[in-house]
Order: sequence, then C-alpha cells, then structure tokens
Amino acid sequence: MNNKVLGLHHITAIANLAQRNFDFYTRVLGLRMVKKTVNFDDPGTYHFYYGDEKGNAGTILTFFPWEGIGKGRNGAGMATEIAYSIPKDSIDFWMDRFGQNNVLTGESVERFGEIYYPFLDPDGLNLSLVLSKGNDERTGWSTNEVSKDHATKGFHNSTLTLRELDPTAKVLTELLDYKHVGQEGNRFRFINENIDTANIIDILIDENSSRGINTAGTNHHIAFRVKNDEDQMELREKIMSSGLQVTPQIDRDYFHSLYFREPGGVLFEIATENPGFDVDEPLLELGSSLKLPKQYEGQRSAIEKVLPKLT
Repeated sequence: MNNKVLGLHHITAIANLAQRNFDFYTRVLGLRMVKKTVNFDDPGTYHFYYGDEKGNAGTILTFFPWEGIGKGRNGAGMATEIAYSIPKDSIDFWMDRFGQNNVLTGESVERFGEIYYPFLDPDGLNLSLVLSKGNDERTGWSTNEVSKDHATKGFHNSTLTLRELDPTAKVLTELLDYKHVGQEGNRFRFINENIDTANIIDILIDENSSRGINTAGTNHHIAFRVKNDEDQMELREKIMSSGLQVTPQIDRDYFHSLYFREPGGVLFEIATENPGFDVDEPLLELGSSLKLPKQYEGQRSAIEKVLPKLT
C-alpha cells in the first residue's frame, strides 16, 4: 500500500471550561470555530473544532470541554505536545500577544534545526509555535486581531511520549507511511513524505515516565488522514493483519473514523477527508450554530438547556 496516509488529520484534546476554551482559541490564537457540535457518546458535552477557513485536514484541533473535570497530567502513552507552524517574521507578534493576554510561555528550544516557542493554553495543554524549515504555503484564518501575515498555518508536528521506541516506530513506518529521519538525544523524528505539511511525529522516549491522567489539558487522541473510504478500508485490513485491534468504520458526520491503540498506549484514529465540514452548513457560516448528530436532533431542546451558554 503506497501513498495512503497523508499526515495528520486532526488532534483531539480535553478542556475544562467551554467558554474559556472558546475564548482562548478563537480570540487569542485567532483560529476559526469550524464546527460546534456535541460529543457522540455524551451529548451534554460540546465538541469544538478549531482550524482554518475550511477546516482543512492538518489544521483541526478539537476539544471535549467537560465542565469541572479537573486538570490532567501528561505521561507515557500520550500525545504530549502540539506544534503549530507560523509565518516567518511573526514570532515577535506572538510573543507580544501572549504577554498582553497573560499566556504562560517557556524558553525557546531548537529541535532538528527548527526553533520552537512553547506555551500553555488555559488548561495547561502543551503547545508550541515553530518556524518550519520547509516552505509552508498554507494560509491561516485571519481575524481583526490576527492578520494572515501572523496567523498560524496549521499543525507542524505532534510529540508522543513513550517508554520504548520500537513497537510504535514499527506502526508509524510499516502502517502509516512514516520514515525515521533523525534522532536528537531521546527524541526521534518521523516524517510522512506523502504530503508537505502536518506530516511530522516526534517520539520522546522516557523509560521512567508514569502513565498520564487524561483529563483537562491533555490530548485524547491523534488522527491520521486518508483521502477516502477506500483507502481507509485498505488500511484497516493492514492494521488488523498486523495483530492490532481496530474498530469498524464510524460515521462522525464530517469524516469517517477508525480507532486503534498503538502498542505504546496512544489512541490513534484514521480519518477520511470526506465528506467535509460544509456538509451541513455553508462555508461562510461554519461554526456559527449548534449542529447535532442526527440521532440527537430530536433531543435538541433538552441538550441546549444542558450545554453551557457561549458568549
């Protein structure tokens, strides 16, 4: 199987307060609310999708904001950092903006010849801005406060923290079309060459790391992108043949999903590009109203009463 996996599709994290999460990602980071819906398994909880204008794969960060869930803790078997690609010459803008909005930041660090600028969201989720060595031609979503000259372009990479390398590296290279391209200390870099952006996974090995607590401020899962259902079903057969347990295809309204847990414990998803986020509202209105999975539409009134009001 060649050229089936196309880097990252989306990453899903957990938040505590819905309004605080919404304010941070739409106002401070300047992302577009692409879709406002609910958790398929818990319709009393929102599912927010933030990204670029169209919600293109490789730009979508999603959240389950469970009110009052409490702060989580990163650890082994989790995706522990998300890095966003930013335009060249924009870092001063972002450092000023973070200062004005009391965003917690860390010292910059160089990895594989790229400079990372770490910061935390209000729940403590580990994020970074990175000046990519590559030519990232994606255009970010612009707002009144964040112009296209500064807007984040989408994901650059995600980091997985694991106790051992080889089992997960085998999944990345033999199933998901990644190639091991470098090592710096206990950090190993893998790149998917089928696409030019949102195509990097770093594995950070920490043999002594304890298991994390997967609540607010941590990542729930990461999703890899395939073009369509046909490619997804071919990949499903390959995953099953490798001895891993994988779900049947699940319709998530805006994409179709498979889920499996890789040997190190990280929950992986395989998500299709089809049908897209404009399937139930026009491009200009994405994220402007609450969209419910069809099985919950009859409960709309009750669900709307339970969900926190957003302003």
